[in-house]
Amino acid sequence: MIVLVNRFLLRKKFAGVALWPFLIIKEPSLKADAVFMNHERIHLRQQAELLVLFFYLWYVIEYAIRLLQYRNYYAAYRNISFEREAYAKEEVILYLQKRPFWGF
Repeated sequence: MIVLVNRFLLRKKFAGVALWPFLIIKEPSLKADAVFMNHERIHLRQQAELLVLFFYLWYVIEYAIRLLQYRNYYAAYRNISFEREAYAKEEVILYLQKRPFWGF
């Protein structure tokens, strides 16, 4: 994982984004936030499992489906299977050590 700090690459509401093998964050202080970093590490593992390209393809397609389903950008985002796993397990710091393959 390579952590880059750049507040100009991210939209207003996003603190960070995992783009394998990079983690782009807005503020250097986020490196010390264990829950935030765990959330993003979960995404990096998901991306590696799906050979990166398939992760992004699946993510975009599922987001479009959820957007049609919920008709709300935030609800669609929160209900993507990758996000559901990351938010549900972000506080379990040792989660990645016991996470099953394709745990999303």
